[in-house]
Amino acid sequence: MQKLCRIALAVSISVSFSIGSISALAFIDESKDLELPILAPESQHATASKRITARFTRGHYKKVKISDALSEEVFERFIKQLDYSRHVFLAKDITSFEKYSVDFDDAFARGRLDFAYDIYNLNMQRRLERYEYALSLLGTEDSSDQRAQQSPFIYTQDEVYSYDREDAAWAESVAELNELWRIKVKSDALNLTLTGKEWPKIKEVLIKRYKYAIKRLKQSESEDVFQLVMNSFARVVEPHTSYLSPRNAERFQMEMNLSLEGIGAVLRAEEDYTVIQSVISGGPADQSKQLKAKDRIVGVAQGEKDFEDIIGWRLDDVVDKIKGPKGTTVRLQVISGKSEDISNVKIVTIVRDKIKLENKAAKSEVYFEGVGIDDGSDERNSQGKKLGIITIPSFYNNLSRDVKKEIAKLKEQEVQGIIIDLRSNGGGSLPEATLLTGLFIDKGPVVQIRNGANRVDVLRDKDGISYYDGPLTVMVDRYSASASEIFAAAIQDYGRGVIVGEHTFGKGTVQQHRGLGRVYDLYENPLGSIQYTIAKFYRINGGSTQHRGVLPDISFPSGIDPKDWGESKEENALPWDQIDKAQYTKLNDIKTDVSYLTSLYQQRIKGNSEFNYLLTDIEKYKAEKDDKTISLNLETRKAKREARKEKQLIRANERLVDMGKERIISLDDLPDELDELDPFLDETARITFDLISLGKIAKK
Repeated sequence: MQKLCRIALAVSISVSFSIGSISALAFIDESKDLELPILAPESQHATASKRITARFTRGHYKKVKISDALSEEVFERFIKQLDYSRHVFLAKDITSFEKYSVDFDDAFARGRLDFAYDIYNLNMQRRLERYEYALSLLGTEDSSDQRAQQSPFIYTQDEVYSYDREDAAWAESVAELNELWRIKVKSDALNLTLTGKEWPKIKEVLIKRYKYAIKRLKQSESEDVFQLVMNSFARVVEPHTSYLSPRNAERFQMEMNLSLEGIGAVLRAEEDYTVIQSVISGGPADQSKQLKAKDRIVGVAQGEKDFEDIIGWRLDDVVDKIKGPKGTTVRLQVISGKSEDISNVKIVTIVRDKIKLENKAAKSEVYFEGVGIDDGSDERNSQGKKLGIITIPSFYNNLSRDVKKEIAKLKEQEVQGIIIDLRSNGGGSLPEATLLTGLFIDKGPVVQIRNGANRVDVLRDKDGISYYDGPLTVMVDRYSASASEIFAAAIQDYGRGVIVGEHTFGKGTVQQHRGLGRVYDLYENPLGSIQYTIAKFYRINGGSTQHRGVLPDISFPSGIDPKDWGESKEENALPWDQIDKAQYTKLNDIKTDVSYLTSLYQQRIKGNSEFNYLLTDIEKYKAEKDDKTISLNLETRKAKREARKEKQLIRANERLVDMGKERIISLDDLPDELDELDPFLDETARITFDLISLGKIAKK
């Protein structure tokens, strides 16, 4: 997924401000000393806009036509980026902007983006007004004022906060906006109340938060506007197409050197929050076992210093706070991605380190039937049936060489089958996907690639050697993408092994990175770069991995609906299609075997407590996922939190009893062994042992 696997602390900035035409400035009351910058395009932006337009229209895989229809899409995305929750602009603002909805196409081609900057400037003004109103709700900062010691909010009412207003109507009046923000500030205050803070401290935190947001507004730069408007253009073209500002282009090049110092996590901005998009295998964040995709970081502290509340911060500023020299300590306040309760904060302490490709190398382990992963502590392991598990976190250079070594180790230990674990593997090197497949087949095509000129190239394994020809199972999940999907699809098409897990991500496209600068440019500031799609992947059976991904032969229960996460969720994603299949010979017809394995699996999980927990959670999620509100009643929230903790404690004790360990009385006493439970791996191992018993699925 856009080489996420190679990024140590990546930036996926979605700037959340912007503005309308020259007349839009008339809305600003210049009698106030607001100290907001009036932003305008810089000299290099006209040239950059023209070059981006030329590259998208001439070099993109998708046939891009500059038109009024495209302009209207860009306009809608631009406004959405500026005010996703529709709690900043007024309806009259949007009406005043609509006359520019068909002007973006001409603006891109001519490099004249003044009206977009006007829209952005008005957005900053509206945001300033909102934060000033939020501060006014908190009362005076004078600690000697008795009113300053008392909360202005009452939490016994049955009010709710709507945190997703993407489709809501625009506010018609300032009074309507004020009510939206009263509820928002009340929600912010309640979340802090639930952490045990008293009102004076709550007010201090919120004042600091809102004032920081105002400070960031006043530090906005011309490049912020250009980045937002050009990415609105890029994402209307295709979701893996983007513009990188000079600052982000430089960071991108640093990341490609694979020697950053930090925690090893990919971050993205989502509303006011910094969200973990993925955790890099082998890095400090991964080794902590406490950070997962979708977790939200709300506070950062250096060493033992006090936490800084970073809600509402720009993503690049958060990145600068979290990264740092090897050996230094950073503490994070984190809210689980599974929790809607913003008060449910945990503290994670991480020692920074260098993030190198070597940290992400493939590794193998031995799994014993009825016992699990061999940790060397149980002599009985040597007597049982055993599997090899090869975990591959990314498709890095020389991956196939490393996997070949791991296969040799496993053969020496006489494993009877191998599991390739590609969960959360976002892809990487295309040649390595081909070489990895070649370790499990003698020779043949692996993947087809079609470029914008409809030329199809076939990448194939040619060495005529299989390094492993025994029973094979491949684990995938919704976060398995790109090169992972190529490998899984090839194994599936050849009938070489069984694919188990979740429906994969569905990224079947190839991107190219190009700088916009030229040697003859004389601009004071650099021009940044772009990343755009130049080709599309196809399976050897002719079907694309794009959009549709790879459907496993045996599906595990999943809390991730493809409609909510993955390529199929992305607007303007390239569609699934197919081309002629490549010439290849299927190694095994495994349909009957898969049906038999599936029946055994389904019967088995009926009595599997971990799968039943998951199924219960999925049903609960489905029942609640359309409710985009959260209660502002303190007792209701406390009761919900306590019920959640009680449920977690009951489950933890049930697991501990199953493991032959003592019960606990508090979640604070959770043993580390519970974090190591992997029911999906255990079930995949059982499926693989069943596969071995059939004695059929191997290279012929």
